[in-house]
Amino acid sequence: MIKGFRDFLMRGNVVDLAVAVVIGTAFTALVTAFTKSFIDPIIKVVMGGGVTGGTVKLDDENRLLFGDFTNALITFVITAAVVYFIFVLPLKTLNEKRQRGEVAEPEPAAIPDDVLLLQEIRDLLANRAPGSGSIR
Repeated sequence: MIKGFRDFLMRGNVVDLAVAVVIGTAFTALVTAFTKSFIDPIIKVVMGGGVTGGTVKLDDENRLLFGDFTNALITFVITAAVVYFIFVLPLKTLNEKRQRGEVAEPEPAAIPDDVLLLQEIRDLLANRAPGSGSIR
């Protein structure tokens, strides 16, 4: 069970996924900073300015913060657009080209000579007639 888990971790896909999560998190932080620094002040100015811009006062204690929601929505749209246009669309195009045969499939790794020799020995031993004597 532990060996299977170790093989899963060492496959490479987990490392790629971890890198993607880290880059995605960093990019999301960047977009959030952009919307808080640039978009939020614009929303506040357009919606009345000052601290209360982008809010609707319900009573003395409660406010609807639609400026914050708008920031979150813009962050989501920018992040989704970048993911789609930088990652999803090029990979989709590449897969379509591979299916049409326009892009060559990557060559499989060459099998080392020692492995080929061991496979040949295995095949010779498997094809040996039963009862033909022992190997010395």
